[in-house]
Amino acid sequence: MQVMTHYMELLSTNQPWNLLIFMALPVILAETLAISELYLLFTRKLDGGIRMTNRIAGIFAGIYFTGVFVYLVINAVIPITSSGQWRTFIDVIAVGSYLSGIVPFLGIALLELRIIGRGKDSLAKLKLHAIFVGIFLVVAHVAMIFGMLSPAVIGGLSGGMAH
Repeated sequence: MQVMTHYMELLSTNQPWNLLIFMALPVILAETLAISELYLLFTRKLDGGIRMTNRIAGIFAGIYFTGVFVYLVINAVIPITSSGQWRTFIDVIAVGSYLSGIVPFLGIALLELRIIGRGKDSLAKLKLHAIFVGIFLVVAHVAMIFGMLSPAVIGGLSGGMAH
């Protein structure tokens, strides 16, 4: 019997929409941020089209992923947890890593909206922005790796994980 994580099940259900909503769009936003971030870091051109693209992508990513986070916590995490249906710690790591992307994405949006980092100069803000992008890429890749791993590889799957 092939068992997949809830993360992978979410992405494979309702094709292609869940894949686009929960994977493609956040990754496209993260890659847009990463590429434009590198340009800004190397050129120090903190105005113009690339900076505007970076700013818009950052604000949109934070707002969008906040909606994804709230939706998944209410419609997946709470029901799965309350019914004890986690598919081993692999499942928890996959879903938890994915959802932890809220921290860097929201951080970027708050930085772009000037809610945090007000007292920092442009270079300090750029560095903080780059750190947030890096954190998102790390947690997203951890989620992908654990999400693609079958929980059955560690055995003991008998309907769910004990609380």
